[in-house]
Amino acid sequence: MKGIFDTHAHYFDARFEKEFEGGADAVLSEVFANGVERIVNVGTNLATSRAAIAQAARYDGMYAAAGIHPEDCHFIADPDAALAELYDLLSNADARQKSKLVALGEIGLDYHWQSYDNGRIPMDKGKQAYFFNAQMSMAGELGLPVIIHDREAHGDCFETVLRYPSVRGVFHSYSGSAEMATELCRRGWFISFSGTLTFTNAARVREAARAVPREMLLVETDAPYLAPHPMRGRPNHSGYLVHTLGVLAEIWDCTPEKAAEETFQNAKKLFQMP
Repeated sequence: MKGIFDTHAHYFDARFEKEFEGGADAVLSEVFANGVERIVNVGTNLATSRAAIAQAARYDGMYAAAGIHPEDCHFIADPDAALAELYDLLSNADARQKSKLVALGEIGLDYHWQSYDNGRIPMDKGKQAYFFNAQMSMAGELGLPVIIHDREAHGDCFETVLRYPSVRGVFHSYSGSAEMATELCRRGWFISFSGTLTFTNAARVREAARAVPREMLLVETDAPYLAPHPMRGRPNHSGYLVHTLGVLAEIWDCTPEKAAEETFQNAKKLFQMP
């Protein structure tokens, strides 16, 4: 299958070097040669955002996103200094174009993990909200789409994005309800589905996918995480997106090639690509 757009991956992740011979470069060379045309490499803090940009520079089909993830924010001692550094990375439009930066992300809320650093750092909802709101405001000022991480925080994520009516983006690896997806799409948000769409126990996720208008739906891997069935348990990569597209094609009653084509065009629209 050709023309695949993986809208969310983390190829700087150390798991690629540990689990693939030749590391991320070997994986990327293979997937770009076998049907994957574009990938958005998504940062989770300042260091990984820079790593994502550096990787994107090496591949014509790879782009980058920069942001501070709700989990990563717990390790930041000076939030305002970190946010100022992120603003400097994103604020110059010419520099963004040169760096192939297409979005601010990944940002949002994560209420799943109750502590970090082997229990030494408690989960701080207030700190997560501070970073989320600051980055949403930044996106509005800079005119950038955002990539939202929402894990077990559906209500608070929804209420937060409503406070920034000029900002649009995508809820990645969607796990919320069909009703919330419908309302987000009505307000101009895209919804992205990962390998979870293929899981045998994921009826709720497939129900949400059925509720999303075809022109607002994206696909992703979240590589190296969330490998689809039948690859569960393995490190994920963009080549496995064919399995997610196969399930989406069943939901849409079309061919996987058609599902790839439509989601490709949707991703280009979101990320403002020619």
